[in-house]
Amino acid sequence: METQAMEAAAIGKAITHRCRTPVPCINPLLIPLLNPLRTTCHSSSSNVPGYSSEYTSSISGECSPYAMSPWNQTTASPWAYHDDSTCDSFANGGSGMGGATLIGSLVREEGHIYSLAAVGDLLYTGSDSKNIRVWKKQQDLAGFKSSSGLVKSIVIVGERVFTGHQDGKIRIWKLSPKNPHMHKRIGSLPRLRDVLRSSLIPSNYVEVKRKKSTLWIKHCDAISCLGPTEDGTLLYSGSWDKTFKVWRIADSKCLESVVAHDDAVNAVVAGFNSMVFTGSADGTVKVWRRELHGKGIKHSPVQTLLKQESAVTALAVSPTAPIVYCGSSDGVINFWEGERHLAHGGTLQGHKMAVLCLVAAGSLVISGSADKTMYVWRREGGFHSCLSVLTGHTGPIKCLAIVPDQDDEGGIASTARWIVYSGSLDKSVKVWRVSEEPPDALLRGPQHVPVDQGGMYMR
Repeated sequence: METQAMEAAAIGKAITHRCRTPVPCINPLLIPLLNPLRTTCHSSSSNVPGYSSEYTSSISGECSPYAMSPWNQTTASPWAYHDDSTCDSFANGGSGMGGATLIGSLVREEGHIYSLAAVGDLLYTGSDSKNIRVWKKQQDLAGFKSSSGLVKSIVIVGERVFTGHQDGKIRIWKLSPKNPHMHKRIGSLPRLRDVLRSSLIPSNYVEVKRKKSTLWIKHCDAISCLGPTEDGTLLYSGSWDKTFKVWRIADSKCLESVVAHDDAVNAVVAGFNSMVFTGSADGTVKVWRRELHGKGIKHSPVQTLLKQESAVTALAVSPTAPIVYCGSSDGVINFWEGERHLAHGGTLQGHKMAVLCLVAAGSLVISGSADKTMYVWRREGGFHSCLSVLTGHTGPIKCLAIVPDQDDEGGIASTARWIVYSGSLDKSVKVWRVSEEPPDALLRGPQHVPVDQGGMYMR
C-alpha cells in the first residue's frame, strides 16, 4: 500500500496544473473517476484517507489520470476478441445475469470509451482518441475524427450528430449523401458568424475568471453533457464552466446561457412539463422551467431537489412516468416523483463505487458504475426491484445507451425487450439484451429504499 500511495502521489503532482489546490494523495482506486467528471470532495464526509477538503479535479484528456496510472495496462484488452463460450455461459443463465444476455463485445484499440449514442441499429462511440466510430449491427461501419479533443458526449437529433468535447467545442456532423460510410462536419456551436458578430458588442462579454472574459455564447471549459428536447427543437449543453446553454437546432443559435451551479455541471436532461434538470459537482440537483420570453426562451429555477456533499454524476428521466433519477459519486441513486412539484421517492442502493451513468427506458432504469458493474432496476408502481447485476467489464463503466430490441424482420419486438450498450474505460463496448419481464426469483435482489428507511438496502 505504501508503494501505491507513492505512485498515486506522483500522479497527483503531475495534474496540479489544472487543480485549485495541490493533491496530497489520491486513492488509486478512484483515479479513473477524476478525468470523466469534475468532482468536489469534502474530507468531512469521505472515509478515504488522504483527501483534502474542497479539492476540485479538472484534467485534460491528454493527461488523464487513468492513462497515467499504473493500473492502466498497455497490453491488449482481454475483450479484443469475441469469446463465444463466455457469451454462451451468460445466455444460459450465468450468475447475476437474470433476464439479461450478453450478445456481443465491440473493441477497437483507440482509447477509453467516454460517450455513446444509439438509434435503430446504429451505434456511435466516442473516446479519448478524438475518434467517433460508427457501428451497424455490431460491425465496424465507419469513423470520423475531430480535432477538438476527447469526445465527452454524443447525441443524435434527426439526421444530425452532435459531439461535445474536452476543449469546450460542440461539433455538428451529418452523413454524406454521396458516401453512406462518411460523416461530414457541417458546423459548430456557436457558429463562426455569430461569434464574429457578438464580439463587436462589449456587453456580450462575461467574466469567467479573474481578469478573463469571454462571449456568453461560448463555453470556456469542457463540455460534459448534451441533451436534446423530446421534439428535437432545442439542445442543452452543460459544461465544467458551471453553465448550461440552450441552442436552437434549426439555425444553431444560442438562445440563453444560465450560470446554474457553484461547480461543474456534470449532467443536463430535458424532462416533462417543460422542465430541465441539472446535476453538478457541487452536490446539487436543480429543476428549471422553460418559458417563452418574447421571441426567445428563458429558464427560471423552480426547485432544488438535492444538496449533498457527494458530487452528482448522472441524471435520467423516465419516458413513461414523471420520475427523475440521480446518480452520485457515493454510489447512491436518488429519485423524485411528481408532475409539477417533485417529491423524494427514495434511493436505489447496491453499487460500491460512484455511479457514472444512468439510462431509462420503459419501466427500466440502468446504472453503470466505477465498480465495473451495471444494475438493471425495474419500476412497478411505487417500488423498484433489481432484476440483474451485469458484470464483464474490467474497467469503470462510463456511458450507457439503450434502444428497443428489433425482431428478425427489423421491427420492434413484441415483448418489452431492449438493447443496451455499455461503454467502459477498459476500451470496450458490450452489447446486452435486457427484458422487462423478470423471473420471480430475481426479485430478491437489492431493492429500492423508501425515504423513511434510512441508508440500508433490502435483500
